[in-house]
Amino acid sequence: MACVVFVVGEVALRLYWIAGGRWGYTACDRTDLVDPAGGCGADRVQTLPFWAGWGAVGVGVALAMILVCATRLPGRATAAGSWAAGALLLVVSFPLHLLFEVPAALAGRPSDWRDLGARLTLVAGGVLFAGLANASGPQRGPVAPGYQPVPRWTRLWAYAAVALPVVGWAVPHALWVLGVPFGISERELNDIHLNLSTQTGAAITLVPPLAGLLVLGLVQRWGQQFPRWVPGLHGRRVPRLLAVIPAGVVALALVTYGVLSVAVFVGQLLAGDLRWSDVWEGWAVAATLLVFLAWGVSLGVTTTGYALTTWPRQEQTAGVPTALALKDRSTDGPH
Repeated sequence: MACVVFVVGEVALRLYWIAGGRWGYTACDRTDLVDPAGGCGADRVQTLPFWAGWGAVGVGVALAMILVCATRLPGRATAAGSWAAGALLLVVSFPLHLLFEVPAALAGRPSDWRDLGARLTLVAGGVLFAGLANASGPQRGPVAPGYQPVPRWTRLWAYAAVALPVVGWAVPHALWVLGVPFGISERELNDIHLNLSTQTGAAITLVPPLAGLLVLGLVQRWGQQFPRWVPGLHGRRVPRLLAVIPAGVVALALVTYGVLSVAVFVGQLLAGDLRWSDVWEGWAVAATLLVFLAWGVSLGVTTTGYALTTWPRQEQTAGVPTALALKDRSTDGPH
């Protein structure tokens, strides 16, 4: 029902925009925000972009078909379709923007609430379809009780995923906020101070590494069992999807952002729009692109290790023969 509400709501909103309404629609360009609170002149947009209108309606119809198949014909195929739908919604939402837009908005920077609302809605839709895929897929065995230690390689990747946003993001940004031109030119440092308030700079600097600490939950006991200080839930098992889906979404967003950014960077170099002298002068900015990519890969590997460790397994009861074994014995003849 939650998936139905999401699909119907999204299609209805797009049809409303096609009919001429503009509530919730934004015309803001993320690279050049002008009047973000007003949608950058969304009311004056005459021709709606295809993917904001009929293209999105077509996607909504496809999601409705997947939803019907998942409820009428549950199985591996429909579960795979639901997983694909959830992944598509999460990629389109590009949730990495939320990691910076939300703290910047809370710090008082003008923000485009329409863009934030649309991204959060798509993230919610992706999570809902992932839950649908899990519910409509083949039944699995019971989950082994208690804490399951993760492999050593998972821990190492988790520590890398925690260290990367601190070393590769928080440290250089903290230096820039403090006025230290670490890996950038004086001109770029002046632009940062001109366009970024101290509060916004502090929020953007601190939020990613603090959020990165949650990765430790994928390799610690509190990532599988609620700690004692959680009222009403202490000692109970953490639903694995509650950890796997958010971590997987962030990892996918980081890798996507890193790959696209590196591709744009290389394209600018090949086209001559960017010179190697500029790269060496602002090497810290270029290195940040690789930090995002490495951060996403390390988080993705850690999430994979957690998912494999907590994967439901069919428990074997010691000393009790299975039905298959009993059948084999019955056909062996007298001994």
